[in-house]
Amino acid sequence: MIKYKITISGGVLFLGLLLMLALSPGAMSGPTNLDQPSTNAPVVITDSGGTVTLENGIVLAKINKANGNLLSLQYRGVEMLSHGGGYWNIYGCIPGQPYTEKKGTPSVFSISQNPAQNGGALGEIILRFPYSGQPQAVPLDIQIRYTLRCGDSGVYGTTIAEHAPEYPPFNIGPCTVCLKLNPGVFDFLSIDSRRQRLMPSSEDWVKGTQLNLWEARRINTGIHKGEVEHKYDYTMLFSETPAWGWSSTKSKVGLFVVNPSIEYINGGPVGLDYGGHIDVKASLPADPTLLFIWNSPHYGAREIQIKANEHWRKVVGPFLLFCDAGENPQAMWQASLNRAAQEKKAWPYSWSDVPGYEHAEQRGSASGRLLIQDSQAPNASTAQAWVGLAHPAYEVESKKGGPTTIDWQTDGKHYQYWTRADSAGHFTIGNARPGTYTLYAFTDGALGDFSHADVHVESGKTVNLGELVWTPVRYGRQLWDIGIPNRSAEEFRHGDHYWQWGLYNLYPQEFPNDVDFVIGKSDCRRDWNYVQPPRPNGKGGWTNTTWHIRFNIGEVPKGIATLRLAICGASVGPVDVALNGSPIGSTGDFGSGGCSVMYRDGIRSPSIIERDVKFDAALLKPGENIISLTKHVRNWTDGVLYDYLRLELEEKGK
Repeated sequence: MIKYKITISGGVLFLGLLLMLALSPGAMSGPTNLDQPSTNAPVVITDSGGTVTLENGIVLAKINKANGNLLSLQYRGVEMLSHGGGYWNIYGCIPGQPYTEKKGTPSVFSISQNPAQNGGALGEIILRFPYSGQPQAVPLDIQIRYTLRCGDSGVYGTTIAEHAPEYPPFNIGPCTVCLKLNPGVFDFLSIDSRRQRLMPSSEDWVKGTQLNLWEARRINTGIHKGEVEHKYDYTMLFSETPAWGWSSTKSKVGLFVVNPSIEYINGGPVGLDYGGHIDVKASLPADPTLLFIWNSPHYGAREIQIKANEHWRKVVGPFLLFCDAGENPQAMWQASLNRAAQEKKAWPYSWSDVPGYEHAEQRGSASGRLLIQDSQAPNASTAQAWVGLAHPAYEVESKKGGPTTIDWQTDGKHYQYWTRADSAGHFTIGNARPGTYTLYAFTDGALGDFSHADVHVESGKTVNLGELVWTPVRYGRQLWDIGIPNRSAEEFRHGDHYWQWGLYNLYPQEFPNDVDFVIGKSDCRRDWNYVQPPRPNGKGGWTNTTWHIRFNIGEVPKGIATLRLAICGASVGPVDVALNGSPIGSTGDFGSGGCSVMYRDGIRSPSIIERDVKFDAALLKPGENIISLTKHVRNWTDGVLYDYLRLELEEKGK
């Protein structure tokens, strides 16, 4: 057993005190929680051969050197993990081969920041998993880093994945940090302000009745008897959820993921996935589970495709596994949000020495002012608009062959940097790595997004882009619209509690004759369902549904009318469009974009699908007109979620 620590004596004591002050939690990312015990115990790293331990008198983390998994995470002597521990995986496949998560072996252990050399202020270990053609291994060189600081109540984790040009091509799917928590401790899950609850027990889950999905069960015992538990009910936008996790109403402790940046999340501000659930096993143990899924093809996102002869590298993190104590779950969740604000302010961390994780002075910024000009929406504003730097759109091969476009909404291969504009549209996008980007922007109330190409970011400099004017696309005079262009269906019926399992099953009772929406009379919050699902046919199958939009016009216009459809989740089958009973167009098949939104209890996908259906305005008639939307289905999963609909008219001959 080898221990890496310090001897407090003489000049070493003085040096240690200086280093502790320089690298203290307050200096690096704000003070630790006041409820934590006051301690200045130095960080100690203990190498026990097959395992390595980091501890500081508050937190103890024990790691398996063979695979990088967490075997134990203790806070104030309370064991936070179950026997399942915590594991880090990158799932993917070499094209034509099965999916794998196997890391390269054997692992290589090293200490990157030795507490014996910095006064016990900071300890960091690295586990490297090099690829050398091992059978069934992912063709990536993977690093997992754990970092612990003096006086802190959390452990930082970092993943580095690198593909060398000589490695085989590789398609990366879900990338997960998964912690199986101690079921004797944790019983309360906090995702956001609307999703916090005392959870079913592991026993309740195992005794539940499986429903239409493996992950969905009706609970038959305990305080949630009669309710349905579904892991996708805990999906979140990472940009709006800087901290999430579990706490204990009994032991008064909590464990939260604190994510300080979305620069490495696929989709940037629209990236989403689930953050926790009861382990979906058929038998015990079915542990409370805490997740950080930093790349995912769920909800219609895309895999990361790496070609042969391509060099690729990405640093994910450092992110924080934050331990806390408090009187109740709400207090601990709020403490995690406070800590997240501190971590965001300290990003990028000065203490990290990961190659490719540039410090603040090595990064650059872009600033400017975004204005919106739309004569048909004079009150349109860019206040609080998302503005970001991302890689320009590019093409990859789809699974069915042929090219598919990857843009900022679905890109996980490259870094993205985003900020919110202020009330006047001013923005500064900071801490971007040097490079050439496209600037993108979007905001609630404006259909589509804005782009400005060839933004060159240099180290230590701020590029001033001046005033950028966004003129949203219009095809003519707006006749009517339904909803709000906000990249979700949340303003429609059930949109305020969309995460509850099976709301699509209520559709036949709530809309026995399908949606029949009257412009100027109907209320989208009540009369437009959040999803257009299939309807059961009573024979074990499913039938198409047709929604109607009724509107009146006076004189028949001349010109071209355009029905604009913004779709925030759709399965393969198309939506056919008819006017007064006659076909006028179709969206075409949707492919895999957003196909899993409905059955995963979602309200959005990362990528908005825009379809414009143009038709001769002479097909309209004086008085009432009816546009019909028919969703073609194959099975119960085939639904479509509309973000926004608008009818425009380009008049001619006047």
